[in-house]
Amino acid sequence: MWPLYWAAARTYAPYITFPVAFVVGAVGYHLEWFIRGTPKPREQKSILEMREERKLQEQEGLDSTQVVSLKEKLEFTPRAALNRNRPEKS
Repeated sequence: MWPLYWAAARTYAPYITFPVAFVVGAVGYHLEWFIRGTPKPREQKSILEMREERKLQEQEGLDSTQVVSLKEKLEFTPRAALNRNRPEKS
């Protein structure tokens, strides 16, 4: 009788374990919220909003009219890739 029982349990295991796991999960979920209490709604800023605020704070003390020219920026690029077709400076 036991081999027949184990064969049936092995065959129908998903149909038995899913409802049991669902009930255990639901009870645990509600028990956790009962112990914690109701959460207070708090306003959290998104990552994008925090980044924008940080960049604005960094720009506060700087003069936005003083920018690095594009020619100066090209000097920091790798010579092998971008200076290949450009004539050498004398």
